[in-house]
Parts: sequence; structure tokens; C-alpha cells
Amino acid sequence: MYLYIEEEGDKRLPLDVKKLAERAVEEALIFVGCPYETEVNLLLTENPQIRQINSEQRGIDRETDVLSFPMADYETPGEFEGFQEETFLFHPETGRLLLGDIVLSKEKVLEQAEEFGHSIEREYTFLIVHSMLHLMGYDHMEELQRQEMEELQRQIMKKLNLLR
Repeated sequence: MYLYIEEEGDKRLPLDVKKLAERAVEEALIFVGCPYETEVNLLLTENPQIRQINSEQRGIDRETDVLSFPMADYETPGEFEGFQEETFLFHPETGRLLLGDIVLSKEKVLEQAEEFGHSIEREYTFLIVHSMLHLMGYDHMEELQRQEMEELQRQIMKKLNLLR
């Protein structure tokens, strides 16, 4: 697993963002059973920038905590069957599966940790796990999808020992 992290803005989270992100990404990949070496891009930003990205990419003009931009379309969430034939999904030099991009608001991490009464570490990790599931085809638009995704998040966070 290769995780590329870029950070913009003046705010910094009071934790080891790289180490925690790597743990979250790796555990999500293992839990879902991704059979490939992967590549994920993580952009840590602030509210004005994530609002702009949300507006440009989704037509929603407001701040959000995390955005996910998966590279692949999944027939079934977490199923990687047939990806070998889709050469555009793999880095031409490294052969890694390009899962996609995560954009995370550092300000929202801090706000939501306080709002929900848990640690900054837990909130940051949870948002990355949530986004990783999106990058692997999971969604929460319908009730059954939401339930499945919430259960996967809970189980992964339990493995990471970061429960509510």
C-alpha cells in the first residue's frame, strides 16, 4: 500500500497524520480483502478549500468533513474481480491499483471530535476509514447500504481499537 499525503493550509492536527492514515488505510484494505497493492492520495485541507472542491465536483456549495473520489466503478462493493482487464486502474510503472483520492477537512476533524465527544485521533481515523470504504465501492445512499457501511466502519474501527 502506498499512501501519498499532501497538506495545505496553516492548521495542523495534533497527531501523527501519516501514521494514523496508513493504519486506517491498511486496515480497511485488509478487512475488505483487497487483493492488490494499492495507491491512495490523501489531501488534508481546510474548510474554504473543501467547500470549493465540494462545489466544483458535486455542485454542493458547503463545507463537508471528507470527500471521496474513487477511480473505479464497482458492480458489487468490495469486489475487485475483473479489475486486471481495466489497465487504467493500475499505475503503469508500479502496477499498484489506483483506488482514488480522499480530501479531508482538518477543521471538521477538530470540530466533530469535540461535537461527538471523542478524540481527534478517533475522528480523523474514522473519516479515513469511511472514505476508504467509498473508494472500494461502498455507499450509504439507501438504508441497506448505510447499515452495511456502518457495520463495516464499526468493525474496522474496533480492529484499530478506536471505538466511540
